[in-house]
Amino acid sequence: MLYNPARRDTAVDLGLAFSAVILAAFGLVMVYSASIAMADAERFTGFRSWYFLARHGAFLAVGVVAGALAFKVPLRHWQAAAPWLFMAGVGALVLVLIPGVGREVNGARRWIALGPANFQPSEGMKLLVVLYAADYTVRKAAFMDDLKKGFLPMFAVMFMVAGLLLREPDFGALVVVTAIAMAILFLGGLNWRIFVALAIGLAVAFVVLIVSSPYRLQRILGFMDPWADAYGKGYQLSHSLIAFGRGEWLGVGLGASVEKLFYLPEAHTDFLLAVIAEELGFAGVAAVIALFGFLVTRAFAVGRQAASLERYYAALVAQGIGVWLAVQAFINMGVNMGLLPTKGLTLPFLSFGGTGIVVNCVAVAILLRIDFENRYLMRGGSL
Repeated sequence: MLYNPARRDTAVDLGLAFSAVILAAFGLVMVYSASIAMADAERFTGFRSWYFLARHGAFLAVGVVAGALAFKVPLRHWQAAAPWLFMAGVGALVLVLIPGVGREVNGARRWIALGPANFQPSEGMKLLVVLYAADYTVRKAAFMDDLKKGFLPMFAVMFMVAGLLLREPDFGALVVVTAIAMAILFLGGLNWRIFVALAIGLAVAFVVLIVSSPYRLQRILGFMDPWADAYGKGYQLSHSLIAFGRGEWLGVGLGASVEKLFYLPEAHTDFLLAVIAEELGFAGVAAVIALFGFLVTRAFAVGRQAASLERYYAALVAQGIGVWLAVQAFINMGVNMGLLPTKGLTLPFLSFGGTGIVVNCVAVAILLRIDFENRYLMRGGSL
């Protein structure tokens, strides 16, 4: 049965809001648990065990404020600004590659220093691609069956973005951005033959990118058999699997993880789920998966409701956000569980981060705004 927001008394979907809040609150607890040892040991933290907790809490606070402001903006304004915001995002991707402007860490140039924090343009681009691709698809709705007029302009733009992301390099962001753009075009009515041809072409392109890069190829080999070189290319995955094995059904207890004690790299960011698995077991991981499943389901429900009200831009934005969160969470979980090759993608709402957390909060706020406008229209109002 189609979701009908007019049947509820509240102004927004409380289930959608609460699922995001619970994920963010749970992430705050787990980031603290996963980062205590590193914060105690690293000199730049001043040996304060709560260093990462304080920073993550500050990022969440900024995200909540940004989300509250984003919720106040009518969706028509987001649509009008989408091309300009996208151009600004592309400009930021260019800036980050300029020596002296972009900050390089571990061979990757993905951040722009902004005082005490770092801005990561590739994280913001995920949301901007949702807004822009939805606007493009609505504007070109009559040409979705036309390769030249409907598909190639968008392909050219995304090809440029892909080139910039590969220069950083940020292969994980490229995969997510590509999935978002493809999903929105497909949901917007792209000719299925073009979609299938594109999917095959992208699969071939990703294989070529992996084979042509020794670094990426080593990650694939480490993924296929992490125990063959457990102290080398299989190090991260082998320790992540050990964490999952130690957790069993109910975990070893909150704060009692051994793998976070300098065995598991990036325990508070990319491999936070492994710490959750070790400390809270299968039950904790299942709860996280269930929350993401609920959040994504609500996003698509809001999108379907918008489509039923002939609000096609709103529908594509809501479903695009749902695809983004689902794909990124799936990849992160797959990497942690050894189902996918190791890739540097954080777990939305949970992993430690600055730009990612703020952008996640803004995305949920836009979802809630779409739902709010749906409910207002169902009650007889006009936008």
